Amino acid sequence: MLRTELPQIVTDTLPGPKALAMIERRKAATPSAIRCVYPLVIQRGEGAMVEDVDGNKFLDWVGGVGVLNIGYSHPEVVAAVKEQADKFFHCMFNIGTHEGYVKLAEKLSAIAPVKGDRKKAFFANSGAEADENAVKLAKAYTGRQNIIVFSGAFHGRTLLTMSMTAKKSYAKGMGPFPDGIFRAQFPYYYRNPEGMPESAQMDYYLKSIYDVFEQCGAADSIAAIVVEPVQGEGGFIPVPIEWIREIRKICDQYGILLIADEVQSGFCRTGRMFASEYWKEAGCCPDILATAKSIAAGIPLSAIIAREEIMEAPAPGTIGGTFCGNALACAAALKTIEVMERDQLAARALGIGSQVMTCYQQMKEEFECVGDVRGLGAMVGIEFVKEKATKEPDAALTSAIIQECASKGLIVENAGTYGNVIRFLAPLVITDEQLQAGLHILREAIRTCSESLVCKGKTA
Repeated sequence: MLRTELPQIVTDTLPGPKALAMIERRKAATPSAIRCVYPLVIQRGEGAMVEDVDGNKFLDWVGGVGVLNIGYSHPEVVAAVKEQADKFFHCMFNIGTHEGYVKLAEKLSAIAPVKGDRKKAFFANSGAEADENAVKLAKAYTGRQNIIVFSGAFHGRTLLTMSMTAKKSYAKGMGPFPDGIFRAQFPYYYRNPEGMPESAQMDYYLKSIYDVFEQCGAADSIAAIVVEPVQGEGGFIPVPIEWIREIRKICDQYGILLIADEVQSGFCRTGRMFASEYWKEAGCCPDILATAKSIAAGIPLSAIIAREEIMEAPAPGTIGGTFCGNALACAAALKTIEVMERDQLAARALGIGSQVMTCYQQMKEEFECVGDVRGLGAMVGIEFVKEKATKEPDAALTSAIIQECASKGLIVENAGTYGNVIRFLAPLVITDEQLQAGLHILREAIRTCSESLVCKGKTA
């Protein structure tokens, strides 16, 4: 059974002959801007494993970039989607009510850690749409036009969300962009300004919020502050709890809404159903939660949850859309959440994360090129540098490690402002044997690539 197997490359070259032919067809038929650096052409997937068209078996530590927390082709989700498909595929929620939408909204309102006693939810199709709708809610509720986002942030590829996103390679040639989006400094402690004592770092990052108020938009013009509980594309950097407490205080003081972008961190990935549950435990719940990716095990769906008075602020017709809350997606999401709760995948994420962090810490001691390791639950990043003393990012080494891993049957992906972080997003149904096999492949890839590309940690 594929879901319990280990990585195995059976072709003499990667990609194999059938995969190579399909990749050539891809080049001819699709735009190169949707880039792919992997030799993988998937035939089928189960659990944390995928088999390609040539019979090669890969262990997937990317999981559709956080979409497959319950793994590929979970049989119960497949059955739920088939059952719904026998009834109807779609009914636009503006035209007809269907129970799946209502039931999923009820469930998310019950479990989402947002402020307020009475909560409501509605649905969109992607993470970017969820973030954009969260901003719509904030503007409608506050009557304000501006928002604050952060260095390292990634929120999507719509015009608004690519404007909110920090890394402008995602927005090259796409301007002009909306105004009213102001950027403060995210607390990336590993890359604090040189010489900054630890005792000064909190004031430094909080000051950047007040600098926005002073230089960009007064506090009473800010509708929302948008925060990823763990920055994804930014490099897998968890929000320090002491910092988010202060952000919550600032929001409360000035009537600003706090939006948690849980597109990637939601649905058991961090050891809680939502990463902002850690915020709730610290007494600083968000006002609005936007989430997507693993909500429906691979069927496009996203959700926005907030207290009733925020949800009732938008004018009729300003939120919603044709496919939002599609019946097949709602069926998949309801079953996905049921499986996550029943099988205690949040607890499993903590166990996986503990094993990964232990191994990564050993790698940090062993290799000069490993500068930092960090994460929350099973959302873990390992950052590569040319040498520990300078912390100079080493994107070339990172790319080489990714390719070396793929050649041995492990799929990993980079992240980070400098492209020098490898992210861990393996499905939470990964077996311990598969996890250890992947960690071994990664360790050996680091060793091989650092020996061939560097001399004592310095890129040649």
